[in-house]
Amino acid sequence: MPKVQKKPAKFKFSPFSTQQQKLMHWWRPPLMSSQCDFVIADGAIRSGKTIACIIGYLTWSQEIHSGQSFILAGKTMGALKKNVIRPMLQILEAWGWPYNYVRSGTDARIEIGTNTYYLYGANTEAAQDALQGLTAAGAYLDEAALFPKSFVDQAIGRCSVEGAKIWMNCNPAGPHHYIREEYILLAKEKKVYHLHFAMTDNLTLSPKVLERYRRAWPHGSVFYKRFILGQWVAADGLIYQQFADHTEDYIVSSSWLLEKDDHDRLKHEIVYATIGVDFGGTKSAHSFTLTGFTKGFKQVVVLDEYYCKKRINPKQLQDDFIDFVRRAQSKYKVYEAYCDSAEQTLISGLEMACIQEHVVIDIKNAIKGSINDRIAFYNSLIAQHRWKVMKHCTHIIAAFEEAVYDEKKKNMDVRLDDGEMNVDSLDSTEYSTESIQDDIMYIAA
Repeated sequence: MPKVQKKPAKFKFSPFSTQQQKLMHWWRPPLMSSQCDFVIADGAIRSGKTIACIIGYLTWSQEIHSGQSFILAGKTMGALKKNVIRPMLQILEAWGWPYNYVRSGTDARIEIGTNTYYLYGANTEAAQDALQGLTAAGAYLDEAALFPKSFVDQAIGRCSVEGAKIWMNCNPAGPHHYIREEYILLAKEKKVYHLHFAMTDNLTLSPKVLERYRRAWPHGSVFYKRFILGQWVAADGLIYQQFADHTEDYIVSSSWLLEKDDHDRLKHEIVYATIGVDFGGTKSAHSFTLTGFTKGFKQVVVLDEYYCKKRINPKQLQDDFIDFVRRAQSKYKVYEAYCDSAEQTLISGLEMACIQEHVVIDIKNAIKGSINDRIAFYNSLIAQHRWKVMKHCTHIIAAFEEAVYDEKKKNMDVRLDDGEMNVDSLDSTEYSTESIQDDIMYIAA
């Protein structure tokens, strides 16, 4: 018996702001904007860009074209499905438009009427290869500033049908990003309709929610300027400025973990913990980080660390890892370790050592997503005072105090990694939280 597809909840339409309406209808004659080939909606997070893009893209493609192919692309397939496909299907249900959603395979797509919308992730340079051979009547690129330039160029090149239009939305990046330099600054020449969004353009956000988002990143930080103010600014200087300026506010001792409330219950009880592992090389160190989480992810706490920059053989590394896991499991519920996936031989060694020593822990490859996504995540926790570090974790404390952007690559958002900076402790700490980063950020938002 075929599996019945569960229909998504219907979209609840709310009043749209002037800026959202411009984005939805820019392509309609006799508006002057309809003469443009591109629309780029940039600005703050949660400003209503995506919903307006989806509605506009659907209505434009269905009213103007029939029997054509279209591109729908996100940073990854997962991000596309969460940020675009889910609300798109809700909107289609609300409108009563029939559709066929093919979820998986190399030919993932949504069929609406006579048009077909092909789905793509654009997180690598190789992603452009999937577009080759396609003749499209339009493209919607969600979070376009996170795409490799090669993918954007290829997507534009594929849109060769008469009347094709390119839709992009994004949060700002550095001032020399190709989206800004090649499209926004050349809007008249390239026939680009540029719309800048503020958070107040999303009429569904209450003043209370707006203020909560404004607290999510340190004031004056690059992320505040980009995500909240919607500015194209360079990332430079200290990465974790707020932590570096007020380190003592984030350092805790074992007594903090034992604090109790008025009902004699632990205020900061660690529900469970995970381990992040970064392997050393010629100039780098082996680093383990044990990170714990209180109920509801209210606090994220670095509980323990291991740091070894000297050369050691694999057997010594295995023994040290076993000791670290045992020490962690003697105090907390620790089920998983996330390891740098570049060193599969060392990972296999850790797995075998755990089996031989009867240490039960699930060793997984670290996700190793964008470093800047990880940086934004920790800056958000720091801004909300939801990140703590045990005082004996001196290498991690110093790493977060001293982390800086590469001065020679200030417009590329690159973290300095010169062999002297301790990026190893940063990596292992990031690996320890990456698997649940979205869950923690949901609370943070």
